[in-house]
This record gives sequence, structure tokens and C-alpha cells, in this order.
Amino acid sequence: MQAKAKDLLLEGAFIPALPLVLNEKRQFDEAGQRRLIRYYLACGVDGIAVAVHTTQFEIRDPGTRLLEKVLETALDEIEAYRGKSGRTILAVAGACGPVGQAREEARLAKELGYDAVLLSPGGLESESEEALIERTKRVADIIDVVGFYLQQAVGGRIFSYQYWEAICAIKGVVAVKCAAFNRYLTIDVARAIAFSGREVALYTGNDDNIIVDLLTEYRFQEDGRVYTVRTAGGLLGHWAVWTHTAVEIFRRIKERGANAAIEPEWLTLAAQITDANSAFFDVAGGFAGCIAGIHQVLFRQGLMPGIWCLDPDETLSPGQREEIDRVYRQYPHLNDDAFVAEFLRQEGVK
Repeated sequence: MQAKAKDLLLEGAFIPALPLVLNEKRQFDEAGQRRLIRYYLACGVDGIAVAVHTTQFEIRDPGTRLLEKVLETALDEIEAYRGKSGRTILAVAGACGPVGQAREEARLAKELGYDAVLLSPGGLESESEEALIERTKRVADIIDVVGFYLQQAVGGRIFSYQYWEAICAIKGVVAVKCAAFNRYLTIDVARAIAFSGREVALYTGNDDNIIVDLLTEYRFQEDGRVYTVRTAGGLLGHWAVWTHTAVEIFRRIKERGANAAIEPEWLTLAAQITDANSAFFDVAGGFAGCIAGIHQVLFRQGLMPGIWCLDPDETLSPGQREEIDRVYRQYPHLNDDAFVAEFLRQEGVK
């Protein structure tokens, strides 16, 4: 990873997870995908995560074979924006599967010009912690790695503290995204990073606790010393919607300073965002509609032509559309509909 990109990652970046844009035939809509990426860049994001859960793991299926195309399309738009704006934009690619597949995807990301891979543990329940640690080492030999604590509801598992201790000791691990959706497990990751003695950034993937994660300093005492770590930034599916407003909130948090008092309004805002996430991610349906819920918001705003997923059975859960309508009504200050409307006007979309 280049020095400027690594500095940005360590300082704390706003990174949404990229949804996949399809047409009514469930085929890749490249023009729509490019426009969606330009929307995120126009919002002021610091990076984009591509080929991750929000992008749909099915892009890797033999019958779909969209992985390389989606990675190329996203990076093309990112590089165009870098050249135009002069800003450093992080490009993170998802990598998953057994060690052979993960290394192949890491090599592809490296060859295309991505900065790092987010290494998913999903689908590897039968692998031991030792095997997954070795897998991380072998991927980190190719490209910098963002470790990933994936919540159990979407295919993750619980890891020991010793696992995260070993992950944080790997030279090529530059950050860990904690998306455990669990405070106890989040503290395990924070503690492992604090005691690692390395520059490893803690990123929130806890879409149910975004603001509190970003406001929290973890502090541990051991042998007369105090070890601290803060959540540097976020890599979140939730940030794929209402993105312009979310970027503004993130910037306000970063500008507060580490020792600033936490006003009660921040905790109220935190609860409102968590409630909105419950609708987008379909908590009532056990997260079954988490991708379709993101699509529904983007469709409603005109940023997607529909809510289609590669899997025809993946769609909104009963009552989820109504829940999204509810959070729109109850938290009108959180949406960025006006920004999107102006963006689409400038894009020539009617």
C-alpha cells in the first residue's frame, strides 16, 4: 500500500461497501454501476470497498463471472476521480473462500491496483483458527489485508481473543473491520490491537452501533502502562445509503478531537441511525433482506433501476418496505434525497 493510502487508512477513512447494480434481467448494468460509484465519490467518501458482501458474493459464481468486471469498473471510476480531484481514495477489494481462492482474488486485486483486500472468514466454519491465521499470512504475502470479524447472522463465527492477537501480529495486516454486532467481541478486537505494538487501524463494521463505536476510546491497563485504541473509521454497508449525510456526520466526529465531551445529542443520533439500520438491514427478518433493503433506498432515490439481486429469491422481507418508509418519516434529517436529486440532475438523469 502506498504511503498516502496507508496514512489515510490509519487516520480514519469513510468507506462504503459497494452495492451491485443490475437491470431487470439481473444482468450487470455497467452504466448504472459507474453512476452509483460517482455518487459515492461526489459525497466525499475516502474509499470504496468492492466485491464484498454488499456487492453480493454470487459475482464469483461460474455462471455469473462478474468479479473481475466489477473490480475493473469500480477502479476505473476511482482512478478517474483521483486524477480529477487530487484526493487519495482507498480501493479495497473483497477476498473470500479457502486459501487458494483467497490468494487468487488477492493477486487479481493487486494486479488491478487495489490498495488492500478485506479478507472474509465466511463459509469456512470447518477451518480451525490456526488454519485461518495461516490463510491470512498467505494472503498478506500478496497484498495488505484488512481482517474481518463477520457477524454470525450472515455467516460469521466467534473467534477467541488469541485469534485476534495472532492476526494483529501479521506484518501485512493493516486494519481490522469489526462487524461482530456484539460489544463483547468488539472489545476483544480493540484489546488485541491495543496490545499488538503495531500500527493496525480499528474499523467499525458494526452497522448497529456506528456512532458509539466512532466516539469510543478503548483503554486497558497492564503492568503499570495504559494502552488505548480508537475506532479510526468505518467500512460499512449502511454507508451505501444516505451517504452524503453520513459523510458529514463522520467529518463532524473526526473534527471533535479525541478528548471532547460527548454531548447527549450524539447518543440520540446514534440511536436514530441504529433504528434506520434495523429497517435497511432487515433485523426483523433475521437480516435476510439486508442487501435488498439497501437497494430499496437507492431505487427510491433514483440511483438504482430496481432492487434486483443475482439470486432471484433474495428480496425484501414482508414488512421491510414499510419499515424503510417509517424511518424515512421519523428521521428526515438523515436522508440525502436533495443531494441525490441534484447529483442526478448534473448526471443528466431525468
